Amino acid sequence: MNIAILLTCHNRKEQTIHCLEALHCSNFPIGFDFQVYLVDDGSSDGTSNAILEIFPTVNIIKGKGDLYWNQGMRLAWNSALTGVTPDFFLWLNDDTYIDENAVLHLFECYNEYISMNSMEAIIVGSCRDRVDQDKYSYGLRKNHVKIIPNGKIQNGNLLNGNLVLISKAVYTQLGILSNSYTHAMGDHDYGLRALENGIELITSKIYIATCASNIGLPKWCDPKIGFLDRWIALHTPLGLNINEYKVFRKRFWPKNYITSILKVYLKCLVPSIYNKISSNAN
Repeated sequence: MNIAILLTCHNRKEQTIHCLEALHCSNFPIGFDFQVYLVDDGSSDGTSNAILEIFPTVNIIKGKGDLYWNQGMRLAWNSALTGVTPDFFLWLNDDTYIDENAVLHLFECYNEYISMNSMEAIIVGSCRDRVDQDKYSYGLRKNHVKIIPNGKIQNGNLLNGNLVLISKAVYTQLGILSNSYTHAMGDHDYGLRALENGIELITSKIYIATCASNIGLPKWCDPKIGFLDRWIALHTPLGLNINEYKVFRKRFWPKNYITSILKVYLKCLVPSIYNKISSNAN
């Protein structure tokens, strides 16, 4: 059985190496081999050379610095498909450090779900915060509510792409990540498309990796940031990227599409007023 590990990175050499070290120290099911496909998206900090010196078997694919997460992961995924299609794909963020038995646990959850339901599922690894080891950082959510691991399989509808196990059967049905997104929303899109096709999203039963939480408001709606900078962030890949967000909202929630986009613009234009209205509404 073959697993293709998919990553993308940009100028985070130490973090990326730490991620790969944790991966190479982890346990895999007996009879499984893995190949790493890593897109180095125009790094200028010597990432590729450092990786090849330590991990010469990693397949490095070069980008020009304009791919970001979703497009970088698409390139890594397509690169993994150039030969025989792997039996499984594992998305892994380069700032996510997996536990020694993380992969074993993902397969344990996958096999348990398959045996109970006789249908496919995507398994999402639950990540703890790097500082507060008891705090959820990334994983699976249900209607934006964090799903905290409780020792049992749980299902949700919004996945983060930090650590995700996808079978060949799921790939055959859904394909790879959508080309509609540059950075964000590609992972949410993939999970929602899975649900539309009868494929459940399942979280790991325990925390199996660490990843630092994003702290504070996004730049595009932070009242402490000047309007011009908020407006720029609203339209850039590392901000909300409003034009792609419109595609995402219209694709999955067409009935309230206009209202949701108006709320975004209001939140960007006058975030303090928007937050006050939202607080009163709650």
